[in-house]
Amino acid sequence: MTDDAVVAAAKRGDQDAWRSLYRAHAGRLVVWLETRSGSDSAVAAEDVAAQTWLTAAEKVADYTGGAEEFGAWLFGIARRVAANYRRRSGRRRTDPVADAPGAEVDGPDATVPERAWIADLLAGLSPRERDVVACIDVVGLSSADTARALGMTQVAVRVARHRALRRLRAETSTTLLAATIA
Repeated sequence: MTDDAVVAAAKRGDQDAWRSLYRAHAGRLVVWLETRSGSDSAVAAEDVAAQTWLTAAEKVADYTGGAEEFGAWLFGIARRVAANYRRRSGRRRTDPVADAPGAEVDGPDATVPERAWIADLLAGLSPRERDVVACIDVVGLSSADTARALGMTQVAVRVARHRALRRLRAETSTTLLAATIA
């Protein structure tokens, strides 16, 4: 089955075609959603991804393009679903409380010591730059697909990535210099 045949079959409701699209994009979608800031603490990235797949299944009949562009279309849906969750969380006020019982739970940070350092580095970027770096360098989307997913032009994507990488280089070199001196 060619890429376009996979999408055409998914539009007809073929489970194998949906399975193929899911395998190609589900993991990257969850990773990307985890890198986005400002998410609702009561909603996991997997919840947003599940809602994204549901919305994609409802709207796939309106989709035009092949399997290659499907990822960008799907990430665009995920961006809008995540924005809806953020708006809801602002109304619900589900921010975590520092002294809540059970707040001291070991998570992925316990197994990956560099994760906190990476999170701190990415936190220094603007949300736009963080999204672009996550799409291109973490999930592996192309510049065109990143632009489509984030609702930006390709030029804006390249500029945001260039600025983000320049900031990250400056930050890491400063950190390494400080570690060397200490």
